Amino acid sequence: MHKQKISKFLLLCVVLFSAGTGVFAFESKTALIEKGAKLTISDCIQVALDNSPYVRQAAYNYKISKNDVNIAKASYFPTIGVGTGYYVNDSSASGRRMTNSNNYYSLTTSLNQLIWNFGKTTSQIRMQKFYKIAALYTFDNTVLDTIFAVKTNYYGVLAAKATMEVNRANVQINERNYQRTKAYFNEGIRSKIDLVNAEVYLSDSKITLVNSEKAYQNALVQLNNSMYIAHAPSYEISNTETFNFKHNEIPVNLEKISEKRDISNPPEGVSNAVLTSKVEQMAVMDNYKFKPFDYTFEECVDLAEKNSPSLKAYSATIEAMKQYLLYVKREYYPEITGSVGYGYRDQYNTNSFNASIALSSSVNILKKKYEIDNGKLQVQLAENDLNLAKQNIYFDVQDAYINMIQLERQIPLMAVKVKQTYENFELADGRYEVGLGDYIELQDAKVNYNNAQNSYVQAVYNYNVARANLERLLALPQEVEITVED
Repeated sequence: MHKQKISKFLLLCVVLFSAGTGVFAFESKTALIEKGAKLTISDCIQVALDNSPYVRQAAYNYKISKNDVNIAKASYFPTIGVGTGYYVNDSSASGRRMTNSNNYYSLTTSLNQLIWNFGKTTSQIRMQKFYKIAALYTFDNTVLDTIFAVKTNYYGVLAAKATMEVNRANVQINERNYQRTKAYFNEGIRSKIDLVNAEVYLSDSKITLVNSEKAYQNALVQLNNSMYIAHAPSYEISNTETFNFKHNEIPVNLEKISEKRDISNPPEGVSNAVLTSKVEQMAVMDNYKFKPFDYTFEECVDLAEKNSPSLKAYSATIEAMKQYLLYVKREYYPEITGSVGYGYRDQYNTNSFNASIALSSSVNILKKKYEIDNGKLQVQLAENDLNLAKQNIYFDVQDAYINMIQLERQIPLMAVKVKQTYENFELADGRYEVGLGDYIELQDAKVNYNNAQNSYVQAVYNYNVARANLERLLALPQEVEITVED
């Protein structure tokens, strides 16, 4: 009979334990890129959010903090105890042939319930809730950082590709100029020094092209790294609204990273060089337009203070520390507990039942005094961190806003400079062709045109990064959003 009672009681314990335990599975997934895929910046952001171990780590931390709340609430759940044993007690008197055996089996069960502890458990629950809120905002901040990293590297690929195209066109210009100068030299129109200078400029342009190809490959590596794709196949990325490249799709390929080729020789067909040349415009971005930012600086500061996940996390942490301080203060108070128990002993087939309510308190007054002092200091420290974070947010927004506004003003002017240097290059080329201009004038005009285009591309890249950084600081809504439950 007692074995059936034990089995039923243990089954009840298992059921109660299972009902109070929430088991979740946060399934991690890895996003891959198909070969030949055409990705937008939103696609790349989605891949990064799916793959990022930091986003996943922040989600795990949130899940842990969520369970910590349930652990704190579990203090109000009764504590169940069970014990059983078989006891052997043999005794015999000295000099006598009589022994006494007092063996018995016993079963004891107990149920202890916290009735009230004057708000100590309530403070713990509130503290864990605020920590859960802080973990949620930390997750949001991690998502924003991940998005910003992808945007920066995405724009970096577009800029590196544009720069490489400018430098490739520059090599072609120098090759045509070398052919023409060679023809002039063969006709006796130009001196040997012009031909040597043409060779030098051609070699320099090839070196610059090689360096820009390396920068382009490094940009691809950074983009793949920000998406956490180690073995990325060849794919294409699309232009963005604020980075309108001449080609709609930009190939991304690192499969030929070990390719070696000899580009040190002069171009072929020099013997057939002609005496005329035409300057071709090599603009990589035509009619570049962008929509100015919608907010003033004051509005940006207000949005940052209102939306920033970092500031919200600091605020939640302060509230958690206040609840911890309240918990420490309340440890002076006693606890009221109730308990019931049942016992069974088969020696005389006896059953027992007991119930009690107890008021208890145990505290080291001196130790508790210093713990309260530390709790107050921790609240002050958290408030100081929040004030520092607010100042940092203000200066970060100010710096990002100034950078973006200045670049908004520079880009149209630099576009005009590209057109002006192109026209000057055309004039210098024409003057050189008819013998009115010298070679130095021609090369200066060509270098200025090439540098103007590269500076223009760099300014567009800097503008996009500055704008993305400002959007991150303001925590503006993104095209791709993810929640901690996702």
